[in-house]
Amino acid sequence: MKIAKTVAELKTCLEAIGKDKTIGFVPTMGYLHDGHLALIKAAHAENDVTVLSIFVNPTQFAPGEDLDAYPRDFDRDSQLAKAAGTDLLFFPDPTEIYPTGASTFVEVDGEITKKLCGQSRPTHFKGVTTVVNILFNLIYPTRAYFGQKDAQQVAVIKKMVRDLHLPVQIIVCPIVREADGLAMSSRNVLLNPEERNQALVLSQSLASAGALYQAGEGSVKFLKDKIVSQISSMPLTCIDYVDILDFETLESIESIASPALAAVAVRFEKTRLLDNIILD
Repeated sequence: MKIAKTVAELKTCLEAIGKDKTIGFVPTMGYLHDGHLALIKAAHAENDVTVLSIFVNPTQFAPGEDLDAYPRDFDRDSQLAKAAGTDLLFFPDPTEIYPTGASTFVEVDGEITKKLCGQSRPTHFKGVTTVVNILFNLIYPTRAYFGQKDAQQVAVIKKMVRDLHLPVQIIVCPIVREADGLAMSSRNVLLNPEERNQALVLSQSLASAGALYQAGEGSVKFLKDKIVSQISSMPLTCIDYVDILDFETLESIESIASPALAAVAVRFEKTRLLDNIILD
């Protein structure tokens, strides 16, 4: 596995690979877990070359969010990345990604970025689409791999790719969970033991809603109320949002007639966790 820390080094490595090879790209912010490793393995299986980026992107964090607290361990990550099949690891400083500072942005407009995470983090997706667009322009991947846990991010990136005619295929991989059901996240390590225990209510509440839906309940309000009630039963939870939206468009719906996304975001002190299921 080769490691590039500058754009110049990245370009040299990519030139050595050649233009006739397919490239699978996995963009991450590091502190890799089994969810990330599943993306790397999928990219490795479907492409000639697998490229992984580790970059804690400052432009997707608002003031007061957990940029400084975000877990980092490059030595650990590089070992895991190599074992999973990574051929090239891009690990840049912010000045490599934003050489003149963060002054040029790519932004997806519309309701798709204003609901769910966009309600409480209005600048978040502008930072995400900007950095992903920069990475796509540097790496020119054939396919890029994202996890379903960040469902809104996936929808936003898909729209950016369509709108800008970017020549990359977006591959979405299922959520990887801990044995007890908690969706894997780099932020899970920030939870104290009691928070970690209570965080199980996210997957449990979604599973309960899924069971109700499979039993014939299609009312979005009824299902949302059940999820909110179950999450609120845990005293350390602070709900950011609970919503059920059309899976493809993220448009609001009153009843489920086609695949829907049930998504939650919950805070435990400063640690914010996401989870979702597809109701189909």
